[in-house]
Amino acid sequence: MKGAALVTGGRRGIGKAIALALAAKGFGVAINAEADTPDLAKTVEELRAFGVAAEGIVADVAKIGMHGPLLKAAEAAVGPLTTLVNNAGVTVQSRGDPLKVEAESYDRCQNINTRAMFFLCQAFAKQLLDRSRDKTLHHAIINITSCNAEAVSVSRAEYCISKAAASMVTKIFAVRLGPENINAYEIQPGVIKTEMTAPVLADYNKRIAKGLTLSPRAGTPEDVGDIAAALATGKLAYCTGQAIRADGGLVVPRF
Repeated sequence: MKGAALVTGGRRGIGKAIALALAAKGFGVAINAEADTPDLAKTVEELRAFGVAAEGIVADVAKIGMHGPLLKAAEAAVGPLTTLVNNAGVTVQSRGDPLKVEAESYDRCQNINTRAMFFLCQAFAKQLLDRSRDKTLHHAIINITSCNAEAVSVSRAEYCISKAAASMVTKIFAVRLGPENINAYEIQPGVIKTEMTAPVLADYNKRIAKGLTLSPRAGTPEDVGDIAAALATGKLAYCTGQAIRADGGLVVPRF
């Protein structure tokens, strides 16, 4: 086994693709979801088909007090964790003018996209530092943010702000944990075909056809999964603290 990973928000979309990519590399994988749903069990079955330990764990990552039990349950199921993938996230409750953003939507983005990520990174880091680690295995935190950590989407102001803050979370833990030989990375997806983007994908596809992205297609969850697997296995071990854009060139400056 190459290691063991916890992937939050791992029952579908990008999180599921990451979990499957890790399982294909021999990782034991625990996936987290807020609720026990049929697709959680189905994803666990798909993971186990790779011949690795896999488990679904129900927990709301926005509840900081659940982080310790979540990590404990993950290790009981798949072994000592080497990898944390913070993928769980939410978008805005409704798109619109920044002048009309409501505190409820703003707080929701902050609580899940930023606050939960920070404190789960903290809990995971403490867990690693409190024990001896297999030096032959790569230990890493992989945070899934968004190209909106840098590029403004004016109709999703609170989402952009939360992702910009999440980007800083990665840098902070990369700096703190680097001397401990624990890496922290960030993946910034662009337009990816998921349930979250489904309502606006047709519009994005029209814009992509007109040159919105350098690669003439929307991304897939598997595009992100391949990057995460490379990071988790240490293929980019000298890139700690860096953000990798999985956006088909969406935010490359052009004129």
